[in-house]
Amino acid sequence: MTTAPTTASPAATAPARPRQLRWLLRLHRPALLVWTGLVAVLAAALLWLGGPLTDSAAAAWHQFDACGMNPHCAYDQTSILRYKDYYNYLTYAVLAVPFLVAAWAGAALTGRELENGTAWLAWTQGVRPARWLAGRLAAPAVAIALGTWLLTWLHHRAWTAGEGRIDTAKNWSDLATFYAGGPLAVALALAGLATGVLLGLLFKRQLGALGGALCGTGLLWFGVQQALPHLWPTVTSVAALDSDGPRGSGITVAQGLVTSSGAHIADPGCGSGTYGPCKALYAKLHAVSWYKDYHPQSHFWPLHLMGCALLLGVAALLTVVAFRVLSRRTAPGRPRSGKVTQAGKAPQATGPTGAAV
Repeated sequence: MTTAPTTASPAATAPARPRQLRWLLRLHRPALLVWTGLVAVLAAALLWLGGPLTDSAAAAWHQFDACGMNPHCAYDQTSILRYKDYYNYLTYAVLAVPFLVAAWAGAALTGRELENGTAWLAWTQGVRPARWLAGRLAAPAVAIALGTWLLTWLHHRAWTAGEGRIDTAKNWSDLATFYAGGPLAVALALAGLATGVLLGLLFKRQLGALGGALCGTGLLWFGVQQALPHLWPTVTSVAALDSDGPRGSGITVAQGLVTSSGAHIADPGCGSGTYGPCKALYAKLHAVSWYKDYHPQSHFWPLHLMGCALLLGVAALLTVVAFRVLSRRTAPGRPRSGKVTQAGKAPQATGPTGAAV
């Protein structure tokens, strides 16, 4: 008796496609746990800063102000110093997040996978390179954006809690306070992610991509600092030459003298117009008043939004370049580059089930 040959279904014979998200979580589980722990610890510390620590420092300043000129009056100086120290520590910790993201993205997210052959394994198992890169960008971007946003919101909340209550509280225009307390840090973290991914594809080595990502993110931060004051119209304050200068505080963009023709010239650094030699100098320069172009506190959110637009545009551009680089590196007929064993073969990598391919 003969039986008809059985034909296996295509689903049974075709290799199972690796599940991108599950594989990504498995490969980078330590990084995810570290990120979750970091966000949780910093969030708890920022809640403490904006709550009990601010309240105790504010009470200490109230005691100090009530003492007046009495040198023997006691107040809680320890609370004031503790608030100042921990505010600085946590502010710089929030600002360090984009650099940590960039370093991880360059060293582990793409650089290590290209160096040890894990990426090539995924491509041979039916995952297109573009899909592979999209998975390494999309999932981390969501986690990074949410975590960084939470930290910046809590930082801004903690700063607001001390505004007007603590005499030594940082001004809103303080460089570190300004960048740590708004969405600019979130955009910088996403730009750092794109920078790290791109450099990981270019260097294909962990250490090189790590160092390059840190330097690249630093350049982005420096660039946005230089461009940001010019992305939104400033407010101009004018004062007479015999005054102490223009009123208004914030982020100063330019200041100096206004001539009789309306031109703005640099401040020669002489001093008040009531001083004889300075008065003669200003007359020689045809100066009639002081001026200052600055951003007041009401420009906090417009500046942050303009800076976010700039950084997100840079991140999008870097992402497009990363896809172009990957497309060229994986073009048909292009030889694979990576580690080679003594036998002349590429090292084996293991899939999600642990089997060598």
